[in-house]
Amino acid sequence: MKRLSILAVATLMFLGQSCTQNTNNQNSEKMNDTAKTEHYTFELSDKVTRQKVTFKNRYGITLSGDLYIPKNQGSEPLAALAISGPFGAVKEQSSGLYANQMAERGFITLAFDPSYTGESGGEPRAVASPDINTEDFSAAVDYLGIQKNVDRKKIGIIGICGFGGFALNATAIDKRVKAVAVTSMYDMTRVMSKDYNDAVTLEQRTQTLEQLGEQRWKDAEAGTFASGAILNPEKLKGDEPQFVKEYHDYYRTPRGYHERSLNSTGAWNATNALSFMNMPILTYIKEISPRPLLIIAGEKAHSRYFSEDAFKAAAEPKELMIIPNAVHVDLYDKIDVIPFAKLETFFKDTLK
Repeated sequence: MKRLSILAVATLMFLGQSCTQNTNNQNSEKMNDTAKTEHYTFELSDKVTRQKVTFKNRYGITLSGDLYIPKNQGSEPLAALAISGPFGAVKEQSSGLYANQMAERGFITLAFDPSYTGESGGEPRAVASPDINTEDFSAAVDYLGIQKNVDRKKIGIIGICGFGGFALNATAIDKRVKAVAVTSMYDMTRVMSKDYNDAVTLEQRTQTLEQLGEQRWKDAEAGTFASGAILNPEKLKGDEPQFVKEYHDYYRTPRGYHERSLNSTGAWNATNALSFMNMPILTYIKEISPRPLLIIAGEKAHSRYFSEDAFKAAAEPKELMIIPNAVHVDLYDKIDVIPFAKLETFFKDTLK
């Protein structure tokens, strides 16, 4: 596989474009319709209600979320789950699908847009932060824990892709979280600072930091923040790595397209990588213990090594589940591949 540069990682790793020309007309028709009505990339279960909510994190940023509640919730407070990811996605995509599925299984769930993205607040737009995105999970726990129909002693979190790493970091620091599960996990600080498979050299890292510094001068002179490379050109050249094609198949087709998703329509801030370059978020992963940890990864996922290394670094109780033949994006939305039965059992056993 051709290795991407660290700057490419910072701006291009979550690409999504249409992978077959014979579906272009169908794609365009559905994408144009999204401007007319609010749309989700999955169907709401008839066993679940969904309502829009807002809440603030401790930096004062207003976050937007969707609260999913089982229709047969009964009179007793329920266990709850905060869910976010993938990195650059919105709540109408994977996190909402997970929330819908887990609410169907009896949990109150909150899928939310991270700070600076989607319908959540924060300026400038299209910025990520290891600190603030970790805090976003804790803010979601705040919100869930003050709902009368939630048992605040039974709150867990699910992180998908890049928000898997933030979920682990949030659980390590926030002892209110009683269990955590991650799927197709990325350690964003590791990949941005070291590239895929830790391939970057000190010379390359230094060059990248110098380039980012020069971009800061340009931003300061312009009085605004420049955007990085577009994450989703309409067409692939054909020589991209396989995992780029897989991202493309999700984000730029009706399968997973959403107009507010950076991975579907936009770009990260050009200096977005700066705060990730020297802040390793999994330093304290052992402190998740003694609370249970479930890590789920695809057998053929390019990102599998993140999950395996996190599992090795974590303390018991922990479990690593490898899904046969699955690639990274299969765990975004393929209901017949994502082990929801396992997630249900895991959280019902641990949130009690």
